[in-house]
Amino acid sequence: MPKSDAVSTAVAGEPRLMDPTVRASRSMARELLDPEFVEVGASGRRWTYDQMLAALPEMAGSSEDRPCYEPLDITGVLLAPGLVHLTYGTTINGRRTRRSSLWRRRSEGAGWQMYYQQATPVPPEME
Repeated sequence: MPKSDAVSTAVAGEPRLMDPTVRASRSMARELLDPEFVEVGASGRRWTYDQMLAALPEMAGSSEDRPCYEPLDITGVLLAPGLVHLTYGTTINGRRTRRSSLWRRRSEGAGWQMYYQQATPVPPEME
């Protein structure tokens, strides 16, 4: 897969993980999260794959009738074959967060999945 295709595929995966329909469905989220997934959330909490899948349907942005995440300025770079690094921002309910994620594809023909995510809150004075 050419470099631009790998980055484009990972970039397309980020908004899917912010889609309330995907967030509310463990089976849909499972397709986009790597089994070795780890997140350090904006709260500082460390999340594992199992913890995230269990909690995601109840988390912010998991329902059409509540505030949803809005992605901002997603950019990416291919670090190595099968590994893409994305940086971007999100807003939800007036709060901004800067994010960094790693997407990987374990083998040719396999789908791209988020392997790692780091979220850092943006203080109001930095917006």
